[in-house]
Amino acid sequence: MSTTAFFELIGGVGLFLYAIKLMGESLQDLAGDRLRQLISSLTSTPVKGVLVGTLVTVLIQSSSATTVMTVSFVHAGLMTLKQAVGVIMGANIGTTVTAQLIAFKIKHYALPIIAAGMILAVFGRTKKQKYLGNGMVGFGLLFLGMQHMGDAMKFLRGREDIFLAFSHHPVLGVLAGMGLTMLVQSSSATVGLTIAMASQGLLTLDSAIPILLGDNIGTTITAVIACLGSNRSAKQAAAGHVMFNVIGVGIFMLTLPFFKSAVLMTSGDIARQLANAHTLFNVVNTLLFLPFTSLFVKLIQIIIPSRETMFYTGPQFLDTKLIDASPAAAVDAVRKEIIRMGELTREMMRDVHNAYVNDDPHMIEQVNQTEKILNELTHKVAQYSSELWQKSLSEELSVVLSSYVNGLGDLERIGDHAQNLIELYEFKRDNKLPFSTKAMEEFEEMFSNTNRAVELSLESIRDEDTRKAREVIEVLEKKIDAMEKELRIRHIKRLNQGRCHPSAGVVFIDILSNMERIGDHAHNLSFIVMDVAKLRGEK
Repeated sequence: MSTTAFFELIGGVGLFLYAIKLMGESLQDLAGDRLRQLISSLTSTPVKGVLVGTLVTVLIQSSSATTVMTVSFVHAGLMTLKQAVGVIMGANIGTTVTAQLIAFKIKHYALPIIAAGMILAVFGRTKKQKYLGNGMVGFGLLFLGMQHMGDAMKFLRGREDIFLAFSHHPVLGVLAGMGLTMLVQSSSATVGLTIAMASQGLLTLDSAIPILLGDNIGTTITAVIACLGSNRSAKQAAAGHVMFNVIGVGIFMLTLPFFKSAVLMTSGDIARQLANAHTLFNVVNTLLFLPFTSLFVKLIQIIIPSRETMFYTGPQFLDTKLIDASPAAAVDAVRKEIIRMGELTREMMRDVHNAYVNDDPHMIEQVNQTEKILNELTHKVAQYSSELWQKSLSEELSVVLSSYVNGLGDLERIGDHAQNLIELYEFKRDNKLPFSTKAMEEFEEMFSNTNRAVELSLESIRDEDTRKAREVIEVLEKKIDAMEKELRIRHIKRLNQGRCHPSAGVVFIDILSNMERIGDHAHNLSFIVMDVAKLRGEK
């Protein structure tokens, strides 16, 4: 192999990989916040998981990235192992779209497609036109890379004997495909190279099919790397990916002659035959496993048993692998971490209520400890978001992320006010300051409305429900403000009439002030949902 041919091959592979990356990023940008919604959608059944995994992989043009996301979601507790298996099956199907694209004989149109894409990317008036242009450039580069890979292998013409071993010993072909895919960490690249070599007449169908099967095993290395340092659940998800592909390849190797006959019936062109073989393997393998998903999950759990998990106070959903795998998934991870932080603020509110109503001093340390966790999480989410912003986010995702980051400050302030309330309780208790029955009734009334505002604002973020957000913005916040003024006036009257201890009265007014401020921050949190809805054109 000459130096020129070597560099042409390496350059062709590099161009091919860059084209896939560019296409994936452009599709993600075009999908915008809808991709985040898709990723966060429920995968309650394996069938839904397959559909979500397929669609996400088609959009981001990488089964490895989808698998990394899935492993991260299982690690974070966002997804069960059974759901993850369904998504992994779908990812295997989704990645075959690339092979189907490169089997088209349109390499002569690659440069015109790139030119048209560049015009849109540079002179497009809207963001979507620019994203579409970038996608077209990636699409053209895909075929340009394929052409260079094929041209680089021309020196092997007449030396087809080198690849005969793959026909006579299919296991060698599987090992070759597996090893090459592990090296470049992209099954699409090895499938592309295999199709390029077959199109040049260097590989027969008998030689190429085992290589394609090996590619499917080799691509599991990404999931294995992603699970390193993760919990047992993430390791189970990665093991599921490996076992799914290894068992599937084993089944197809045993029925190789029948598989080859089926592939031959699909097309007369070897490039299309190989693309179809890649698709058939993953679709049939999924159909074989799908009815036995529950049994497959049990098998995985026998091989890698689960362990009891300890309570973890750090970030649960912020996996840095998601930033590279899919910015949309990373933005949704920020949303879920904020929802988790919201649950901590609700816990603090419950503890404050318990302290005042049941006179429980144990709540003091509990609230203070939770507030420390909340502050730490605020810093971690801000840092993660800053790293995420270094990526080239679409305009929609950038606006959504900005809304969530703004909500961080409001959650932290709710925690601060809850801590103020517990400090006021401690002062009241230490100084034996009594509250009248009427004062406690007013406290309950004010607390009930404030707590409801916090609860609804967080539910609106969790469910992306504008109805709940509007209730906080248009009803509860105004009600809390009016109640704070009314109760303050009533309490001052009681003080003037001598029906209330002066020091206890000062504490009570401070309590009202802190609860009113909590209502303001719940109001601000509700606007996150309204901003995201406005971005989508919803009312």
